[in-house]
Amino acid sequence: MGSQCSRLSPCCSDSQFKTGVLEVSEFGNDKNSQVDSLPVFREFTFEQLKNATSGFAVENIVSEHGEKAPNIVYKGKLENQTRIAVKRFNRMAWPNARQFLEEAKSVGQLRHQRLANLLGCCCEDEERLLVTEYMPNETLARHLFHWETHPMKWAMRLRVALHLAEALEHCTSKGRALYHDLNAYRILFDENGNPRLSCLGLMKNSRDGKSYSTNLAFTPPEYLRTGRITPESVIYSFGTLLLDLLSGKHIPPSHALDLIRDRNLQMLTDSCLQGQFSNDDGTELVRLASRCLQYELRERPSSKALVSALAPLQKEITVPSHILMGIPHSTSFSPLSAFGEACSRRDLTAIHEILEEIGYKDDEGVTNELSFQMWTDEMMETLNLKKKGDSAFKQKDFKAAIECYSQFIDVGTMVSPTVHARRSLSYLMTDMPQEALNDAMQAQVISPVWYVASYLQSVALTARGMENEAQAALKEGTNHEALAAAQAEKDATSEQK
Repeated sequence: MGSQCSRLSPCCSDSQFKTGVLEVSEFGNDKNSQVDSLPVFREFTFEQLKNATSGFAVENIVSEHGEKAPNIVYKGKLENQTRIAVKRFNRMAWPNARQFLEEAKSVGQLRHQRLANLLGCCCEDEERLLVTEYMPNETLARHLFHWETHPMKWAMRLRVALHLAEALEHCTSKGRALYHDLNAYRILFDENGNPRLSCLGLMKNSRDGKSYSTNLAFTPPEYLRTGRITPESVIYSFGTLLLDLLSGKHIPPSHALDLIRDRNLQMLTDSCLQGQFSNDDGTELVRLASRCLQYELRERPSSKALVSALAPLQKEITVPSHILMGIPHSTSFSPLSAFGEACSRRDLTAIHEILEEIGYKDDEGVTNELSFQMWTDEMMETLNLKKKGDSAFKQKDFKAAIECYSQFIDVGTMVSPTVHARRSLSYLMTDMPQEALNDAMQAQVISPVWYVASYLQSVALTARGMENEAQAALKEGTNHEALAAAQAEKDATSEQK
């Protein structure tokens, strides 16, 4: 179980958010667009994002979320259970706070179902952070170049190309035609397996990196000459992505164009795709890639022309993306454990019995760095407070338990997720659901993948009438508990060997 030693306050409720920098009222013209369900663009406080990511815990680093090293993106969760991704820039990036906010507001207006949308930002002191929708199913680079079970199907590759072209066309129509370092890491897959373009590449004028990676073989020729990105440069990069989709490899455009000129398409095409498409379809995609990679800018197609060319090529259009991708997609829960069942029923008595049975075993691995002076002068007092709280909790004197646990927490010499969990239940027993939710969130700050914290959040959210959020927390608790059980089984097997 991961741990976080610093003591952080629980996530703020929605009413405690800063006033939004911008309320986005236009979400795109697609009739089936789901972006209207997104919260308005907000300016978050640094503390809110620190809490949402469990103190920027290492366990929450997302290795591939539209960014490559050294950029760091964390997954997180707001109090209302909204999943987010948080990019934290290094301290030298965006020295001009006003410019950062203006850029974020501008990108925040581009919401569209083909984008991993920007939900908000944070600009406090030297901190610069961007908050986007969380995409749980990794990147195109992973699915194309590093697949484990099966390669991406031809129909899905065509869908990726079309969705990407539609994303670029939407941005262009809104006056944001420039996209920085368009590559296979910038295309993410949502919970339904649909490809989305990361909005992070739309941010400009940051010292966090140049417009393109240092791999010159994939860089538009005009950028090498001038150091400036143009709308046509984005189309060139789109052409390199078409090559990626066609070949399943990252082939330098110059080499690919040589193969195309020699009509050696077999060498260019992914052997895993054999039998999945006709020669005409393959030839059309090669032709489109060649047009995008033209040296002369005026000879490259527009994003609108790309959409028109790719739409007729689509295959298996009625098959959902998650099926084409082979991604598990189910709204049903795994069978609930006794703990999960008790929480789903909001059976506080049963939850109390389970917490008593668990005891403090899940505090193992939570580091408490205490000086010798603390051990000698304060430790006995602190342990006595916990002991008194445990006694009151066992006897179901929940008001006394709250008082003792609060004193233990306030002393601050020890950090215990279990104490927060026990105080959370005590608050529930005394009809204080918001305080219970705060403690359950704090327990997760200390131990990001502790299933008890998620389960208690579910109960507290139910008590507050937030049923959808409660179901999300219950599902998360189920997943965390299953992972914990699998790890325990693995450890037991290792010990036997």
